[in-house]
Amino acid sequence: MMEHPKNSLVVGGSGFIGTHLIRRLAAEGGSVVSLDIKPPREKLDGVDYRLGDVRDLGDFDPGMRIDRIYNLAAIHTTPGHPDHQYYETNILGANSVTALARRLNIREIVFTSSISVYGPGEETKSEASAPAPQTPYGWSKYMAERIQQAWMQEDDSRRLVICRPAVIFGPGEGGNFTRMAKLLKKGFFVYPGRSDTIKACFYVEDLLDALAFAEQREERFVLFNACYPDRYTLQQIVETFRDRHMRNVRTFMIPHFAVTTAAMLLRPFSVMGLGIHPDRVAKLTRSTDIVPGWLETAGKASKGRLPHAIEQWSAKSDGRFV
Repeated sequence: MMEHPKNSLVVGGSGFIGTHLIRRLAAEGGSVVSLDIKPPREKLDGVDYRLGDVRDLGDFDPGMRIDRIYNLAAIHTTPGHPDHQYYETNILGANSVTALARRLNIREIVFTSSISVYGPGEETKSEASAPAPQTPYGWSKYMAERIQQAWMQEDDSRRLVICRPAVIFGPGEGGNFTRMAKLLKKGFFVYPGRSDTIKACFYVEDLLDALAFAEQREERFVLFNACYPDRYTLQQIVETFRDRHMRNVRTFMIPHFAVTTAAMLLRPFSVMGLGIHPDRVAKLTRSTDIVPGWLETAGKASKGRLPHAIEQWSAKSDGRFV
């Protein structure tokens, strides 16, 4: 028997993933309330858009029965914010969302955490790897996971899905993949120190498919990494773009010592607040070698999907990759 569409509250609905999620939920026929501190990127008929702060939901009334909360709200650009802002938004947000779920007797939460909970390192990590965050963002996400796990454990009727996304890309992303595509469209790409850096990634529609699959499981608790199983290197990603869309791109390599030296020299500019952060430069040379163990075990981690994802993105953006 087909499951009836559920009434959903999407906290953080104005963000990149939230916009795509709301589009899908609305198409499936369920009632959707979107809550965000920022106005929505688009407004769909039938979706109730609200402005609000995830840190303070004490007076929030969705105006309908809510079956599932999607907790997507976060301060996530790292580095880029004072340390306390990650903790305030991500931890207070988790406390606020779980308090709302208790007050309204909502029994399902879907939470987008981050692969940052594993911490940096070149070794391969799966869901079985022990969390070892080393940044305020990673710590705040891990603590938010624990807060929502404690909420689930209070009542046997509650369900929790925790998704740890890698780099999510697609229409409207505006992040690493978009910047990469813009460089490639100019006819060149510069490898920062190495080309074999593993960069775990996932197309936004594949992420939504994985979330939907996890939501339909019988387990009360699901935790999974959202990424492709291929362990794509930066070079493989660049070559996928080049082979299919930008054949004339030329690539260059900056020596590793030059990248690390630049990171060191840029530190005074970071202190001066000029928007140049050495940690962001250093991150370019570090792998995020994450595998989707849970999805692989469930038979939902097909290999070789990156070319198809790039094709989808191209088609939906008229080849502009925006």
